[in-house]
Amino acid sequence: MTRKDLFEQIQSKKSYLCVGLDTDINKIPKHLLDKEDPIFEFNKAIIDATKDYAVAYKPNIAFYEALGASGWNSLQKTLEYIPENTFTISDAKRGDIGNTSSLYARAFFENMNFDSVTVAPYMGEDSVKPFLEFKNKWVILLGVTSNQGSFDFQHLRIKDKNRSLFEEVIIKSQEWGTSDQLMFVVGATRADLLEKVRKAAPDHFLLVPGVGAQGGSLEDVSKYGMNDHCGLLVNSSRGIIYSSNGEDFAEKAKEAAKTLQMEMSEYLDKYLG
Repeated sequence: MTRKDLFEQIQSKKSYLCVGLDTDINKIPKHLLDKEDPIFEFNKAIIDATKDYAVAYKPNIAFYEALGASGWNSLQKTLEYIPENTFTISDAKRGDIGNTSSLYARAFFENMNFDSVTVAPYMGEDSVKPFLEFKNKWVILLGVTSNQGSFDFQHLRIKDKNRSLFEEVIIKSQEWGTSDQLMFVVGATRADLLEKVRKAAPDHFLLVPGVGAQGGSLEDVSKYGMNDHCGLLVNSSRGIIYSSNGEDFAEKAKEAAKTLQMEMSEYLDKYLG
């Protein structure tokens, strides 16, 4: 999917909502467990309920690969069920030496046909570049995250450059790929960090998890993160997919997604006109 295609979806749906499919077999409604493929049945219902409000879906790969072959099968079926022209994110957080990264890229871009994959930048340029060699595919590089452990490394100061390590990662990586193929993950729980990232990468899309169950503010994310082409994909996982653990789970997911979309529509009008 191109940048233009993605922005057109945002404009059409008046939304920059990404629904995280962090589907845990231990959390899905019990009435689904009798199905042949409970994971897929849950995802299918969530997608049906939210597809009018979401411009992207983000399966977290760990929830699927933990189940072995059956999990990969559920993931592939889920991916094929996501409506056409909807952006798909493989939240795999890969990143290794060049030849290994090339194989990871082929797995997610050629074999499974995801639009994008999350990549860890710690090993540097040669671990990221293989993912950038695929036309109309995206690398979503981990920029600054909201977990407590992020302070171990991401916020260390680089004294001679007067900036944090995460800022250096974001600035340096723009030498590897353009705003048409490179996004950054930015945790939603601290607006001041989002403002710094937007200053360091004014033209790039940002994938922003942490709104909803993790306490991030959609208002702050929109205020400090939006650019001229929206430039945001705001992810909500638990806050949508686990709105209910009963037979009404899909209906409640729809309500949660619609609520976020309506708020997003207001911010798009406010900041983009």
